Amino acid sequence: MSRKKVKYSLSNWDLVSVNPNYKVWDWKDLFSFWAVNIQSVIAFSLIASLYIVYNLNSFVVFFGTIIGALLVYFLSNLIGKPSQKYGLPFAVLLRTSLGFKGAQYFGFLRCLVGIFMFGIQTYFLSKAFTYLIRISLFSFDSSILENNIFLIFILGLNVIDWTSIIIAILFQSFLFSIGINFNKKIVNYSAIIVYSGILFFFFVVLLNDVKSTSKAFVEIFNYKNLIDKDNIWPVITIAGTVFAYFSIILVNFGDFSRYVKNEKELKKGNLSLILNLIVFSFFSVFIVIGSDVFLNLKFLDLNSILTSPNDIIGKFDNLTITIIALLFIIVASLSTNLVSNFIPSQYSLINFIPNKLNLKSSSLIIGFLGFVVSIFWLTIISQIGILSFIDTFAAFFGPLFGVMIADYYLIKNKELSNNDIYSIDGEGLYFYSGGWHLKGIYSLFLGFIFSASTIWNTNLMFLQSYAWLIGAFVAWITYYLLAKK
Repeated sequence: MSRKKVKYSLSNWDLVSVNPNYKVWDWKDLFSFWAVNIQSVIAFSLIASLYIVYNLNSFVVFFGTIIGALLVYFLSNLIGKPSQKYGLPFAVLLRTSLGFKGAQYFGFLRCLVGIFMFGIQTYFLSKAFTYLIRISLFSFDSSILENNIFLIFILGLNVIDWTSIIIAILFQSFLFSIGINFNKKIVNYSAIIVYSGILFFFFVVLLNDVKSTSKAFVEIFNYKNLIDKDNIWPVITIAGTVFAYFSIILVNFGDFSRYVKNEKELKKGNLSLILNLIVFSFFSVFIVIGSDVFLNLKFLDLNSILTSPNDIIGKFDNLTITIIALLFIIVASLSTNLVSNFIPSQYSLINFIPNKLNLKSSSLIIGFLGFVVSIFWLTIISQIGILSFIDTFAAFFGPLFGVMIADYYLIKNKELSNNDIYSIDGEGLYFYSGGWHLKGIYSLFLGFIFSASTIWNTNLMFLQSYAWLIGAFVAWITYYLLAKK
């Protein structure tokens, strides 16, 4: 009797299980991965604001940050283990929970959000290129920028802005499409370069006035009212804020953990997130405090403390420092855009049309759509409140996580069939109802309702930092109750 031929039309070279010989990531690579997720202008401003602007006890902020990081650590281990074990990216692993069609369309939501955020990040990245171009032109001929061509604006962008966006898009699309081994090098070198840059600016600030800067830094740390019931809610809020910052990367963490050598390296590498947060928080807060002291003493009396590195650099009025800082910002923004937006979009897009796309073609599509978002961001997209709709799409991420975790650990008992994952055969384990797992879909939408309600219901907006967790828990418990035998 001949064996029935199985159809593997869902297979793709970029989606297949990673060969154990190619699982070369260790804890140091994951240290760099978490580092580049933190090393952004947004994270710098967020952390500095928590410690300085909101007038909270600094140790309360520290404990809240650690709690949020521990939560990320625990959940990243949960979602990272199945991908590490079977070598599967997020979108492919999702087939086991939602069916291959469910994984195609709901995984595509992650792609859409990733492309949109990639475009926005590219716009802000292009501003660094713009400043460098303007500095170069001004240094060559100070009157050149008065030319009429620089006063012509299309979609709110002049010729330098357009040039910068095109450079940023082409540069990223080319670099990010080479392959995962090259991407790993980008991540590792970026983490080292940016930390070196932060250390450089730490000494620049410190050595301007060691005594005054150190004193101001020490003064923000106090033990007053540390043990106080009124600190409970601030700790919870800060933990939620920190978690919300990292939550976008959690659901597709398997895109990276699939390359990790073993579970021990995975756990050790994820634990490095906490070390990264402590180190980055120390330097960012010190630089902000020290810059405030330096600027007030040497140049001007500031009305408010500056927490954005862009604003701080602008106030220093030092061309050399400005150029160095812009180069570090470019490196940090590139690597953050790679791991947070580009790679997740790549795999989810390839999974949407697995027999047509690969890393190169998907990179071209992401680059083109990111370019469209970038050029329309200033004049149209940022003005129409579309970010609320993007947040709504992202409200699916927590429920997706909840369904995947319940399915893998509680229903399938950590056992998967690699062959059936790529099969469209009706008798396959993950074919379900024509490619849709209805119990998973139902659980997903129920979790989404709870998660999205924190965005659209004004009475629940105080829970928005925990929207991801709420949706994940509701979807997790619902799926378990529906799918258990």
